[in-house]
Amino acid sequence: MRKGAPISLWDTSAEEPDYSSPMNGDVVTDLAVVGGGFTGLSTALHAAQRGIECHLLEARHIGYGGSGRNVGLVNAGLWLPPQDVRAKLGEARGAALIELLGAAPAYVFSLIDRYQIRCEATRNGTIHAAHSPRGYDDLARRAEEWRRLGAPVELLSRQEAAEKIGSSAFYGGLLDRRAGIINPMGYVRGLARAALAEGATITTGATATGLRREDTKWIVETDRGTVTAKSVVLGTNAYSDDLWPGLKDIFTEIHFFQLATEPLGDRASGILSGGQGLWDTGLIMFSLRRDAFGRLIIGSMGKAIGGTAGLSRRWAARTLRRLFPKLGDVKFEAAWHGPIALTPDHLPRIFRLDERLYTPIGYNGRGITPGTVFGKAMAELLSGGREADLPLAITDVKPAWGRVLMSRLYQSVFTANQLAKSF
Repeated sequence: MRKGAPISLWDTSAEEPDYSSPMNGDVVTDLAVVGGGFTGLSTALHAAQRGIECHLLEARHIGYGGSGRNVGLVNAGLWLPPQDVRAKLGEARGAALIELLGAAPAYVFSLIDRYQIRCEATRNGTIHAAHSPRGYDDLARRAEEWRRLGAPVELLSRQEAAEKIGSSAFYGGLLDRRAGIINPMGYVRGLARAALAEGATITTGATATGLRREDTKWIVETDRGTVTAKSVVLGTNAYSDDLWPGLKDIFTEIHFFQLATEPLGDRASGILSGGQGLWDTGLIMFSLRRDAFGRLIIGSMGKAIGGTAGLSRRWAARTLRRLFPKLGDVKFEAAWHGPIALTPDHLPRIFRLDERLYTPIGYNGRGITPGTVFGKAMAELLSGGREADLPLAITDVKPAWGRVLMSRLYQSVFTANQLAKSF
């Protein structure tokens, strides 16, 4: 039986039912997956499709981590412009990753269609909004490269952005028609249902406490028993702990918070009326979207301070008044936050930690699409594929410089930003 308060609005509004199953004694399987989020469940689903016997362990409940706290923007690519990705990874490897992640929203929506996942899926694109003239110049650079690659993106003028967003506060925007929005908890629960239907086993409420190798097998120790497997994939991302030494040190932890209004009905009909989700070009970015019930969900970097009655609520109310002065006062019914694994170069990683022990990690706030396609890549590798065909080259585990200090510094800056914009 699941215990504890809901972790987000999505936890209570998702149409897909929660799934729980306790671990009953020791298990022997082909593949052990640790983590019941996008990466872990995509790995389990695609491994089961390929006939690999798979057992997934989740310490709490499905979607407890970043997957159930996500904004729900199904975006193409990474935070970095595509030309910067190629510059960092090299022409061949960079171009391959750009192509994969450019097509990733279509793959996510294909899984939603195939398994009839109930997650409020809307595929009308997302808008990257320019918070300043400099931000617009950055979007123009992105748009030029994406169009060169044949992507269906549209650079919006200030007036065009205002019409689609319902606010004249932005200097323009980049509409990416490949993208869309979902209820992220609905999606991750749907992946669990799909993985179960394909033959995977999922255990919840079992915390992995140790990981050791014995001959050719891995032993995953939990507080409920052991899982013996030929291969292991860690799908823990920003929730990585000491299960594998040094893994949590490769990224800096930052947080992203969100608040959801009550359903607003016709009052908010002119806000993002095309069904797009939005995030901006600000250094401390914010996000905005609607859900299927007419709520506005607004968020930014940092922690939700004071729930629906404290500092973050004041920030959210003030920001909505600035963007949409005709909206009037609104009530907020949910507030939450979750960590993001921020890597030094803003690129994800795939690590081979040991023989037949892998982890994709460091999504930098882009969990839905990379988590899904990287999980698929893990299954392809473990069913006879080559490391050379992975989305990223295998790299060494290296700690991020000053990660603890930087995490505290970021949080102080984010809190100060909330405070400054609350009056």
